[in-house]
Amino acid sequence: MQIPSSPANRPLAINANPRRTLLPVFFYFLAAGIATVMLGPLLPALIQRWHIQDAQAGTLFTASFIGQFCGAWVATRNLRASILYGSAITAAGCAAIAWAAFGIAHIAMFSIGLGLGAGLTAGNVIAGTAIPASRTRLIAALNVAWGLGAIACPLLVRLSGIQNFFFVTAAALGVASLLSIIIPRTPQAEFPAVAEITQQSTATQTSAAHPRMPLPLIPLLFFAIAAFLYVGVENSLGGWLPSYAVRTNPTLRPSSISLCFWIAELAGRILVTGLMSLLDEAILYRLCLALLILTQILLCTIAHIAAAGVVALTIFAALTLAPLYPLLTSFLLARTGNHPKLGVLFACASIGGATLPWLTGVVSTHLGGLRVGLLIPATGAALLLFLSATITAPPAKFRHEKSRSIR
Repeated sequence: MQIPSSPANRPLAINANPRRTLLPVFFYFLAAGIATVMLGPLLPALIQRWHIQDAQAGTLFTASFIGQFCGAWVATRNLRASILYGSAITAAGCAAIAWAAFGIAHIAMFSIGLGLGAGLTAGNVIAGTAIPASRTRLIAALNVAWGLGAIACPLLVRLSGIQNFFFVTAAALGVASLLSIIIPRTPQAEFPAVAEITQQSTATQTSAAHPRMPLPLIPLLFFAIAAFLYVGVENSLGGWLPSYAVRTNPTLRPSSISLCFWIAELAGRILVTGLMSLLDEAILYRLCLALLILTQILLCTIAHIAAAGVVALTIFAALTLAPLYPLLTSFLLARTGNHPKLGVLFACASIGGATLPWLTGVVSTHLGGLRVGLLIPATGAALLLFLSATITAPPAKFRHEKSRSIR
């Protein structure tokens, strides 16, 4: 594992003042959680507002996650700036979409995604490289903050209405941008990870001070595909399950299903910190994927589901999905540290968010409804399980492969 030694690539000075660095990041994730998931509870109303079909609505996901791809690509070059400017750009996009027509809404969604891609990627890298011994727990805690924002989203939609919701979200992101100013501008001290790696492998660091890529080609490709699939699966389920529920049982409300989904995901990310003391992280990762696949098979195969069944499957899907992102990010950062090219990997996740929800809408429109469309995220989860052997391999194996490639 290699951490570049140049000042531009070293992490922020979290050791010198952890509150100054982490509190703005946690608040940003809270506000960003609202903006990230807003299409789910808003989509049925937006479809009626613009008189569009599922395939057209899916292009809104695509616009947002193309923006996230671009933002994530450059995020790790300057972590502080990515959070500061990313939250401001997302705030501007939320304010614009409040009045936008369907065509203009794509530009607004791209701006929202651009800011989210930059800020969320930077925040995860800051948390994931801070304390190696508690890497997964810290990432999970950060994503709990994101989950609280995701839970607040459907509540805000229900209480404030569509237009006011966009303005409230824009205001929260504006505050996050202002708070991020206090994040240290330049590094004053290295993370413990840097000292740890220096003690373990000084010679290797000297010979590979500036590696071109964070991992060898095959593991790099597998992590990129896994990131693509995870974000695609999460956003397909979070974005389309509210619409699926309403069409399956008209007594249900989209905002209620969205709320159930994100509360369950938050609960899952809280539970993962306790489960890690009982189960090996690799076993937990595979177990959650297997249960997620089972849940999605039930959603796709049961033709007539009662309201209680829809709610139960929504909650269980979110619970099994929740631990995957903290674990996947932890597996990645344990092997790479804060590498300047990590943005490429996080950008691949955004492509999944742009592609799988859109494909879900296309399949729904042309092949008989959302029950068939949800086969898309189910297939994505199955592929994640297939890749899990490489994703969960011990970090020492990656370091050995990297040192061989250097020699």
